[in-house]
Amino acid sequence: MQRLARFPRAPHPSSRFVKIVIVDESPVRAAILEEGLREAGFADIERIAGTNSLLRRIYALDPEVILIGLENPSRDELEQMFQVSRAVRRPVAMFVDQSDAASIQASVEAGVSAYIVDGLKKERIKSILDLCVSRFNAFAKLQGELERARSDLEERKVIDRAKGILMKSKNMPEDEAYRLMRSVAMRENKKIADIAQSIITASELLK
Repeated sequence: MQRLARFPRAPHPSSRFVKIVIVDESPVRAAILEEGLREAGFADIERIAGTNSLLRRIYALDPEVILIGLENPSRDELEQMFQVSRAVRRPVAMFVDQSDAASIQASVEAGVSAYIVDGLKKERIKSILDLCVSRFNAFAKLQGELERARSDLEERKVIDRAKGILMKSKNMPEDEAYRLMRSVAMRENKKIADIAQSIITASELLK
């Protein structure tokens, strides 16, 4: 199933120009959430009352923040909501009346930005929303840095392998092999890692 795209830029916690979706079967609890949001200046609010085809409905609305209200959720209900959090890659705040340490840990692992136990009061909605978005942004930044580090490591492995192929096939030292790849990369306006991968591919074809 298609995922919502990542934010090109995640919303600032104080921004009022974000679309917020409330997922809650209880009209009373949903009304508290909506009233707190509107009093804080948020106007673009949608509510999903049931959980049937929940992901599809969220994708259709394409919100920037998701608030989920649950009274006394079962393990299955919590897991369903955690699956939503894993899939949508949006700031998600969950409000539950009761919970335990295992559920709190599971919410963290699922990427829930704010997991609020017995704290559904309209006066707190704004501060919780700010916290939710701030945590999401911080986590997204760390995740992006980790992904870049992994990508850099993989590129270094490819370059080192290609250097080894050139050193062996052309009987040249390591620094000369690297300079050759760099020269080709500059001439063809490509990354050195791309040139290195081409060398590896060609070498494998000639085996």
